[in-house]
Amino acid sequence: MGQTAGDDGQPSIPAGSVSVSQLFEGDEGIAPARHLVRAFLAGVRSAHGLPVSSRAMSLVELVVSELVTNARKYAPGPCLLSLEVQGDNVEVTVRDGNIVLPAVSAPDPSRIGQHGLEVVMAVCRNFHVHQEPMGKRITATLALADDPDGRSADSHL
Repeated sequence: MGQTAGDDGQPSIPAGSVSVSQLFEGDEGIAPARHLVRAFLAGVRSAHGLPVSSRAMSLVELVVSELVTNARKYAPGPCLLSLEVQGDNVEVTVRDGNIVLPAVSAPDPSRIGQHGLEVVMAVCRNFHVHQEPMGKRITATLALADDPDGRSADSHL
């Protein structure tokens, strides 16, 4: 299911939706992608009663920021961001038109920058890169809740 804009101009996710996608192109900044994450996960929490911790919300925003930024920076043409709930996880998928697969640089504490992929891989349950005929697809899987029993850490307050 796709995204629509609410009365305030922010993304709104249709009731009952467990996935959303948006195409990013041109000079769009990363803010619309982060807004999409917040709106989608808030909808998952309120419409489906699924636990989504504040920590999970922040980590998904971080992963989306890194992956969409890299796609916009290094790939020709638009990129497609998809978010989908799979059980107690959310899958973040970014497709772009660059056939070159990303690689994690060797550890170097003196290196400035280019640590985004390392960070993404560190916070995800799973991370996969697939070459496609016209580019690549990167999928990162993150937990929706912090506790092993599926409860949101926020529910303990």
